[in-house]
Amino acid sequence: MADIVVALGRDLPLFYADHPRPANLHGLYSTVALLDLTPLRAASALTAELAVVVPVYNEEATIRQVLTEWEAVFQQLGVSHQFVLINDGSKDGTLEILRELEADDAQKLIILSKPNSGHGRSCRMGYDLSVCSSVQWVFQIDSDGQCDPAYFAEFWKARMDKDCVFGVRAGRDDGALRRLTSQICRLGSSILSGMDLRDPNVPYRLIRKEVLRSALVHIPTDFNIHNVALTYVLKKTPGLRWTYVPIHFRNRQGGNNSINVMRVVQSGIEMLLELGRLK
Repeated sequence: MADIVVALGRDLPLFYADHPRPANLHGLYSTVALLDLTPLRAASALTAELAVVVPVYNEEATIRQVLTEWEAVFQQLGVSHQFVLINDGSKDGTLEILRELEADDAQKLIILSKPNSGHGRSCRMGYDLSVCSSVQWVFQIDSDGQCDPAYFAEFWKARMDKDCVFGVRAGRDDGALRRLTSQICRLGSSILSGMDLRDPNVPYRLIRKEVLRSALVHIPTDFNIHNVALTYVLKKTPGLRWTYVPIHFRNRQGGNNSINVMRVVQSGIEMLLELGRLK
């Protein structure tokens, strides 16, 4: 059985770079197991070349289609892969659908379920488990269908002489307010870092495992917008080999595409304050 159910405490752990593959992950998570104490099992189960980290929240309308279309692309390219699916306390039928999918191919799906703690901390959980496994690459996408698999072949080809292959949303279908939010995020984080981070919160990103592991050491586990922090740290790390791939960001494939303006403003202020902690 590959699915993992845990109840997280306040913070997620750091998997330090000087412990590249801990013999025992028990105790690194502040957890109370609901089914089984699982971080060690989850990391041990990751044996493919590529870990695909997917935070999931209330995506019963999309998750089956999203995984199906990505699986088809990975199969076509011959990529050895496993999905790390972090159910972020979904209130709909998402977890039940994930279990159904797991029953069809338990080796491909590692499912972790936890109380809701947000997209960033869900990504962090997937990243932490991935860097303690034997995978070589970590790829993060979202679960709402906005990440189009048509671009992945270019990412996978580019990895041969790169450490970080990031998407840049050259076009997007999810509304002017979300585009404005991304531009504000880019402006604020670029000013703080002293360099153009281009699309710092893009979820379409492929990172060499050793590089990711070293970067996570510098990011507090309670950071809310983890992908921005990760871009910030990676771009300030000397010697990394980067490339960008222009992508088109689709609209959500199901559910509601809503945005709370006041929450965006609050998150933007929190992001700037948190990034300041990384300097």
